[in-house]
Amino acid sequence: MATTVQPPPTIELDRLPSQGSGNGGWRNLVPEGGDVRRVKDYSPPPASTGIWVGLAAITMTFAAFTSALVVRQGTAPLQPITLPPVLYLNTLVIIASSFTLELSRRQIAAFMGGVKDQTTNPGRWLYVTLFLGLLFVAGQTFAWLQLKSQGFGLATNVSYSFFYVLTVAHALHLLGGLGGLVRAIVKLNHSVLRRSTLDATSRYWHFMGVLWVYLLLLLWMKL
Repeated sequence: MATTVQPPPTIELDRLPSQGSGNGGWRNLVPEGGDVRRVKDYSPPPASTGIWVGLAAITMTFAAFTSALVVRQGTAPLQPITLPPVLYLNTLVIIASSFTLELSRRQIAAFMGGVKDQTTNPGRWLYVTLFLGLLFVAGQTFAWLQLKSQGFGLATNVSYSFFYVLTVAHALHLLGGLGGLVRAIVKLNHSVLRRSTLDATSRYWHFMGVLWVYLLLLLWMKL
């Protein structure tokens, strides 16, 4: 009796419908309508990513300065110095600038969200923050000139060397924050300011305020 061998069944692969999807078959998982954004993973804005990288680098820099100060003090006692009183006033100025910047950020966010009040300039607190930042830099400059007029320069002793290095390094980084504020104001005036840009600028400025408070405490305790 002859045995008939049946051929194996053919299995058809299911394919995603290609009509209206523009995906060319089953390989590209593009939803109907071609909206690729629906299947892409969320990625933070470049401004947000860049600012965190920058803050990490600044943190490492001042951590190195702190380590050098602590090691130097452990090797040989540092000569005590008297901090210029304007530094304490500057601390209040930079703390106030953080409050004004946060007010500005919330006001501009509400403006972008459609809550528009024609009698209110959404960028006015940005100008106040910029003014306070410039006032802080002016106060730091006054402190340096005051010490120099008293004969206390960078090369006077190790204590003043650390003082100038830490305060000048902070002021230079703060100038970057002032540039960010100017950039945000210009973009706001041209109605092209993105919320991510403003948030990144705010984070940097708040970090500069916290860093200054830390440096002032470090100088007050170690010098």
